[in-house]
Parts: sequence; structure tokens; C-alpha cells
Amino acid sequence: MRVVLFSLFLAATARALHFYLDANQKRCFIEELPTDTVVEGTYRALEWSSGAQGYKPNPELGIIVEESESEDVLVKTTGPPEGKFTFTSHDAGDHSICLSTNYTSWFSHTHIRLYLDIVVGTTKPDVEHDRTHVSGLAAKVRDLNVKLEEIRREQQYQREREADYRDLSEATNARAVWYSIAQIILLIATCAWQLRHLKVRALSS
Repeated sequence: MRVVLFSLFLAATARALHFYLDANQKRCFIEELPTDTVVEGTYRALEWSSGAQGYKPNPELGIIVEESESEDVLVKTTGPPEGKFTFTSHDAGDHSICLSTNYTSWFSHTHIRLYLDIVVGTTKPDVEHDRTHVSGLAAKVRDLNVKLEEIRREQQYQREREADYRDLSEATNARAVWYSIAQIILLIATCAWQLRHLKVRALSS
């Protein structure tokens, strides 16, 4: 079973949520990304324990993370119950992030509570490491350059979408013009035929 959740793209945004997952079930999130955008996610999975009557960690539980574009799976990894994943979009468009468990039995009634935190945009720099090499002013300048680059990529992506929409509109308008011209030619030909036919009948009578 596959459940798809749709979310709008926002540059350098973070979302934290939790949801429930059964065995053989897959949850997918769709992100609209520009080219060369980094997406980083962290997750933590807890399994329902009947004995404890609550959700507990299970070291044997594995989480499968898939990243796909246009139904083509680009990345598929299996990790521990708690971990992180990172990928970079190579093409602009919709990218799916799917999570499932490594349980394959259809008769399994395992219930999983999954905590997920997704950050869209360039990953945050290691501030503590940077402080030992550069001054605070240089770090701020670098952060500003990163944000400007993200804005530039987003603007480029929007321009590409506007160009595609403009080309489609122009093609549609061109077809409409040719269709109108064809109708006018057909109407003129019909009128000419009718006039000729009436003239022949008048001469005959």
C-alpha cells in the first residue's frame, strides 16, 4: 500500500512531523525542487510493543528510504531505526521521498510511529568548525552568498516554467489562428459554389 502526501516547495525550509506506518506500507512526500537543491532528512522509528503497551525502539527494525524522479528511483537505502538521509536534485521538477520498513510479511501486524524532519535547501554549515577558521563577519557573508545562490536557482526555475507556459500559449494561439483561417476559406469556397450553382440554374431556366 502506498500513501502519497503533497507538499509545496519552499527554499531553505524545514518541516517536522510524525505519522504511523504499518508493515508493507509506504509513505511518500512530493517536493517540487529546482536544480542542484540539497534535501536533508532525519527520522526516528518506534515499534508498537504489546507487552509494554507503547511504542519502543527495536534495533532489528530497518527503514527504507527511496528518492525518485518521474517514477524513476534514483536512490534507495536501508538504514537503522534512527538515522538521516541527504540527496541533491539534478533536474528541476517533482521529487518523491518514500519511507517504508524492512518487514516483508503480508501477515505482519506491526505498527510503527515514524518521526520525520525534512530540510529543503542547502544544508547548514558546521558553525563550530567555521569559527576556528574564519571570522564572524566572513561567516555571515558566506551565509548571504548561499541564500543569494538559492534565490538565483529558484528564479531561474521560475523563468524556465514561465518560458514553457509562454511557448505553450503561443502554440495554442497559432493553432487557433490557422483554424479560423481554414474556416474562413471553407466559408468562402461554400459561398462561391452556391453562387455558381444559382447562376447555372438561372441560366438554365
